[in-house]
Amino acid sequence: MTLPAPMSAAPLDPQALFAALPGNYVLLAADADFTMVAVTDERLVATMTRRENTIGRPLFELFPDNPEDPAADGVMNLRASLERVLRTRAPDRMPIQRYDIRHADGTFEEHYWSPINWPLIGPAGAVTHIIHTAEDVTDSARRRQEVEAQLRDREAQLRELNSSLQQRVTERTLERDRIWELSADLMSVTNARGEYLAVNGAWTATLGWSEAEIRAANVLDLVHPDDVEVTRAEISRLDAGVPTLRFENRALHRDGGYRHISWRASPERGLVYAVGRDITERLRNEEALRQAHKMEAVGQLTGGVAHDFNNLLTIIRSSVDLLARPGLSEARRARYVQAISDTVDRATKVTGQLLAFARRQPLDPQVFDLKERITDVAELVRGLVGPGIRIETRVPQGACAVEADIAQFETALVNLAVNARDAMGETGRLTFEVDRVSHLPPVRRHPGASGDFVAVTVRDTGSGIAPEHLHSIFEPFFTTKGVGKGTGLGLSQVYGFAKQSGGEIDVESRLAGGAAFTLYLPRTLKAPAREAEPDEPRAPGVPVHSARVLVVEDNMDVGAFSTGMLHDLGYRTTWVTTAQEALQRLQDEPRSFDVVFSDVVMPGISGVELAKSIRRRYPHLPVVLTSGYSHVLAEEGRHGFALVAKPYSAESLARTLSGAIAAQG
Repeated sequence: MTLPAPMSAAPLDPQALFAALPGNYVLLAADADFTMVAVTDERLVATMTRRENTIGRPLFELFPDNPEDPAADGVMNLRASLERVLRTRAPDRMPIQRYDIRHADGTFEEHYWSPINWPLIGPAGAVTHIIHTAEDVTDSARRRQEVEAQLRDREAQLRELNSSLQQRVTERTLERDRIWELSADLMSVTNARGEYLAVNGAWTATLGWSEAEIRAANVLDLVHPDDVEVTRAEISRLDAGVPTLRFENRALHRDGGYRHISWRASPERGLVYAVGRDITERLRNEEALRQAHKMEAVGQLTGGVAHDFNNLLTIIRSSVDLLARPGLSEARRARYVQAISDTVDRATKVTGQLLAFARRQPLDPQVFDLKERITDVAELVRGLVGPGIRIETRVPQGACAVEADIAQFETALVNLAVNARDAMGETGRLTFEVDRVSHLPPVRRHPGASGDFVAVTVRDTGSGIAPEHLHSIFEPFFTTKGVGKGTGLGLSQVYGFAKQSGGEIDVESRLAGGAAFTLYLPRTLKAPAREAEPDEPRAPGVPVHSARVLVVEDNMDVGAFSTGMLHDLGYRTTWVTTAQEALQRLQDEPRSFDVVFSDVVMPGISGVELAKSIRRRYPHLPVVLTSGYSHVLAEEGRHGFALVAKPYSAESLARTLSGAIAAQG
């Protein structure tokens, strides 16, 4: 607002003039007391005064400061402005002032004003009067005060919050620093170049290197050479923004050894924050526990084998002793010989079940329709379980072909059926279910797998299996049956067959709620093999007259016995103890033999390697293999060679040799 220029005085009646003026005005004399000469009606209303009590009175006598407000300075500021007008003869605008108004009862009311003082200049050039006006801005001033108070409160709150945040940041920083230093886990910060920017004291405690040595190294410098590539790949994942949830590698210790470290890491703003835990002792303890479990299992296994074979050897030894007695009748002699033969068959079955569990039995995989075999097995076990147990089969539409050893598959189902019968007693329901599935479920800590499988479930309504026994039922010789009622090898055979066939075995059971064993086998799209017709010619069970056999056997007792047996069967034999000798003999006399009969497990070149070499060099010379145990056969198969499993009978050996010679001819 622009202030008007000073006005010249003229004769007037100030009281009449001011009584007619609108607005808040008061005319003051230019004396020491600033005596009030005239006032407007609006001024009287604003100051809650009357004209007769105002005219002729000193300004500050009627409007003093509020005595209850020690900081009141309205009188002082207004007097200073009025004196400034007298001195400068110029208008003076004052800032907003607090100037409380006194009521008739002597109390004061808070007011805020925006004052302006104008001088009236007389003929002599001196100030004769001052026009004082003041706009009452109490409401706006109070609102401003409220806003300012709110702002002050917010500022105070912000200061308090900032102080609290700063305190908490300080506390968290101290806590982080304490955790950083006290943690037994390795903590580090690295950059994109793999340089250590910060490491905690656990690095020195765990790996022996000082902080300076670690920070001078690159991340890969401390990694085991065999773990460098996988570690580099994990670092690349971190560079791409993918956090590491679990990663293990080996870190170099100052003493030259390595510690196994399990890592978690997170990338952030070009840095990698990592925490590593030393799991070396845990891995050692786990390995020690595994070895203890293995030793326990071996002890149980050897004890069971010794028990069963001692029983079998007792029968054989007793029969042999009785056969040596003179004067035996032919009937008794035949009975003892049959007892020995039957005992050998039982011993063969025990070793077969052990090899099945160990997944070392030589399998003869064939493609067959599993549904048809289920029907055949159901009929077979019907006579085993008794008339009180109802047998049901549930099979889907369409083919369910698998490639597996048929005899071992049927044996596995019979073993499951016999266990179910023993669990049910004389009555119950035994169900064979077949289904096609697209994955293997996780079983016994093994992850599941996708693929086409056929699931065969053998379900019973028997007594069920106690939860504490579920983890042990597939172990050899483990059984909950009474003494003499089971060998504990049935389920181990099923387990080994499933694993060796690329499948799995699972079980669900609860006490008094029955059990369901599910055998998973890989499904194949191959067509089932055509079974031989009854009138098709079969290999004769008698030897080819005077056939020449090259026997390769490193065991002296077995070699002497097998060559003697072949001689008695009408064969001509040459015996060597190594594959190298056999190859040399064939090189020297390439047309001197009609068939090679070789053991599989031998020092140096194995029987399978020998057979492959003979096939390459002498494609028309047949080879027959024999073994009681071979991981080569179990893992790689027979490679198309005929096999005679130990222990073998003279009849089975003669039939296999004759068949091999006839097939080649």
